[in-house]
Amino acid sequence: MKREYLLIPENFALKKPKPELLKVINGKKFNDKVIYKKNSAFHQIKVVENEVGRFLHYLDTYQAGFINTDFYKGNLPYINYFLISYLINPYIKNILLIGLGSGKIVNDFEFLYKDLKSIDVIDIEENIFDIALNYFNFKPSPKFNFILQDGITFLRSNKKKYDLIIVDVANNYGIDSRFLNEDYFISVKKSLKKNGIFISNMCASPDFKNPDNKFFNYYFPVYKKYFKNNLIFKGNYSDKIYYKSFFNIDERVIDITNVILISSDKFLRISKSELLKNKILKLNVNINNYLNDFCFL
Repeated sequence: MKREYLLIPENFALKKPKPELLKVINGKKFNDKVIYKKNSAFHQIKVVENEVGRFLHYLDTYQAGFINTDFYKGNLPYINYFLISYLINPYIKNILLIGLGSGKIVNDFEFLYKDLKSIDVIDIEENIFDIALNYFNFKPSPKFNFILQDGITFLRSNKKKYDLIIVDVANNYGIDSRFLNEDYFISVKKSLKKNGIFISNMCASPDFKNPDNKFFNYYFPVYKKYFKNNLIFKGNYSDKIYYKSFFNIDERVIDITNVILISSDKFLRISKSELLKNKILKLNVNINNYLNDFCFL
């Protein structure tokens, strides 16, 4: 795919990084041990182990994996924002996930949702299921259904209705802009139940109120057009874990953060139930740290 059809994260930055911190990042050399390597039609794939953990690489970018440091142990932290859906609706029965990654979020949802009937996962990478199974301890259950297909193509033809749809996709360079056009949102709405929840992972400068913020100028208005309610979580906690775990830096360096959007036509109320939060805590995730990144716009 040509780069002009991608949303490249670096293009969303509004500020230049501090030179001294950028020097630390550029000078960091990880002791990568390649334990799997393969080129597919879509990706240059590697699974590597280093002093930070085990990760899936597409070309040069971390796409999924597990951090294992004294500071943090667990999934790539931005994925933990998806667990907020459990505090909005703990009775979800049918989930659609576009992008498998390590597969851990699938197993997390199977643990959390006692009424879960199905979790359908769509991915265009033909090797990803075996990689998740063999290198990331993914445990498929009878509720899990893997479909090898382009996510947009699936949504266009899909007839099933879901309580929860999560889209977490990127290739070697950025996010396919097809995942932000109006046809895409129409297809998502068609696949959601009336009060269903849609979660997507995007990127933006963390300076949300800056009038030059490209995400909020050009793309967030589309979310507001198609969904009555939109909650936004800025990845402050996720960034803290990332920079500390990988570079031992205590602040965000690059002026880009994960933006987790939770959208629905129903009023989105996040439960304060300690019982629900404690069940998430059994996954070694203190969800309060992620809830604190909610942004009032």
